[in-house]
Amino acid sequence: MFFRAIGPQLGHPTQGLAGWFTSKILAWRNRVLEESAVALCDISPGDTVLELGHGPGLGLEAAARLLTTPSGCLLGVDYSEYMHQVAGERLSALVASGKVKLHHCDVAAMPIADSIVDKVFHCNCYYFWPDLKRGAAEIHRVMKVGGLMVTTLRLESLVQIAPQQVFTGESWRPEDYMKALQASGFSNVRMEDRTHKHITFQAIFATASE
Repeated sequence: MFFRAIGPQLGHPTQGLAGWFTSKILAWRNRVLEESAVALCDISPGDTVLELGHGPGLGLEAAARLLTTPSGCLLGVDYSEYMHQVAGERLSALVASGKVKLHHCDVAAMPIADSIVDKVFHCNCYYFWPDLKRGAAEIHRVMKVGGLMVTTLRLESLVQIAPQQVFTGESWRPEDYMKALQASGFSNVRMEDRTHKHITFQAIFATASE
């Protein structure tokens, strides 16, 4: 009952009490996944990095600390106007300086130029996309050849909450997302078990190919 009530907010938090409550849940539950996704990207100081579905901005904050040269740039996109606002406030100084640029948009239609992104990361995100193939193709479009995409999730949790109709259909299944990545031009697509702070999670890796 709980997940059915907040399910729509998980994919698209809105202004108000429900959205505020959901943002707190996301910050609490996603911290390990966000930190891990950033670490697994192996970000270099001058990279252009993109986070998809950045939520309240924890992953953006972690990634920004690694982009220590003037050429290092951080991009973020989120479909929720409320999360766009929350993350913008969290990173207000970096947004003002131009180091961070946030977009309120759909992952399947990002206002980002072709082939400019070195690293992409996201967590607890792809299962809310209405079209995995379109989303994967758009990620591939903005990435440089050889760029790395990493997403983190806790498969055990997904299996538990999927029957509560939080997601649409079977889009939460990692194999469906991995197939969409491969069909969009990614290579070396794989999923691995990882552990951080005594929490076991899964990480999907994919390399942007020509």
